[in-house]
Amino acid sequence: MTPPHERVLRSDAERNRRRVLDALLMPRVMALSLVHFGCISSIYGLGFFLPQIVKAFGLGNAVTGWVVMLPYLVGAVSIVLWGRRSDRLHERRFHVAFPLFVAAAGLAASTLTDDPVLKMAVFSVAGFGIFGCLSVFWTLPTAFLSGAAAAGGIAIISSIGSLAGFVSPLAMGWLKDQTGSYTIGLLCLGAVAFLAMAVAIAIGHDHALEATPMPDPAE
Repeated sequence: MTPPHERVLRSDAERNRRRVLDALLMPRVMALSLVHFGCISSIYGLGFFLPQIVKAFGLGNAVTGWVVMLPYLVGAVSIVLWGRRSDRLHERRFHVAFPLFVAAAGLAASTLTDDPVLKMAVFSVAGFGIFGCLSVFWTLPTAFLSGAAAAGGIAIISSIGSLAGFVSPLAMGWLKDQTGSYTIGLLCLGAVAFLAMAVAIAIGHDHALEATPMPDPAE
């Protein structure tokens, strides 16, 4: 005969498995996976090829390295300031969607000019959006997932999003080989970011959860 404490443990384990499976099938989890895919696509698609784009300006290796830093410096600032703004206003969805729009606009605008200064300016704008959305993104799944469901949901979101680290550079490189320029690849990155923005806006979410105060660890 199974001891009572073992029956309780098995019951808890079964409930946790059901919660994980339910989380994996939630439409919002699938939607957030697509949003995360859009964020990561921009980071890897641009990051892998930005040094080559800058090098084509006719700069030396050392100067290329310094110039490539600019979008990342702007991105570092956006991570801090945009995240603080989101916390101060207790709002998440707009703070994910708007940076994705900025990223999409910056990536698309970069194809409209060959001037090095203007090109780096719009890449820096894109950097603000690319990294700004990540500073807020992970507050969305944790607003409606908890416990075992949070572990399963976050795992699937992270896994699907991480696929962009393979797909995005591969697509950029293939399009560069086919067309001889980065224009189509950058436009595709912008389109993916724009679609991610649309999905982020469309996700149903209880705004009251965004204002729920964090528990005090001392209690």
